Amino acid sequence: SSEALRYTYWLHYAEGSAMTPVLLKLIFSKVEKAPLLIRPIAKAISGQVHSMLINPQLKVHADYMESELSKNTWFAGSMFTAADIQMSFPVEAFAARGGVIQTHPKLAGFLNAIHSRPAYQRALAKGGPFTLGSF
Repeated sequence: SSEALRYTYWLHYAEGSAMTPVLLKLIFSKVEKAPLLIRPIAKAISGQVHSMLINPQLKVHADYMESELSKNTWFAGSMFTAADIQMSFPVEAFAARGGVIQTHPKLAGFLNAIHSRPAYQRALAKGGPFTLGSF
């Protein structure tokens, strides 16, 4: 079925595609904290990589996810699946970046739906609050 294909697609998209710019953003934000002697050069390189590669890729992925969520409540279709659990981390990471959730209401709605699930609430009660620092 088309939902089974979407399930497999989004299950792998989370790690194979969506997380790549998130990890690059994290790595290049660490580059900016290089030793003092090379920090100006490191910051300049990091700034160029952010503006020319990472930030545009984050926007492309956020726009794509937003578009897909305009078709269905969940990534794989009308029912909540493991693909949505898998996609929740990249969407959380995109939200931590700032600005993405404000400009992508379907992604914001997806996160709200995830956060309001009883299982998510039980996990928070057992494990404590979920925090993802900004990068």
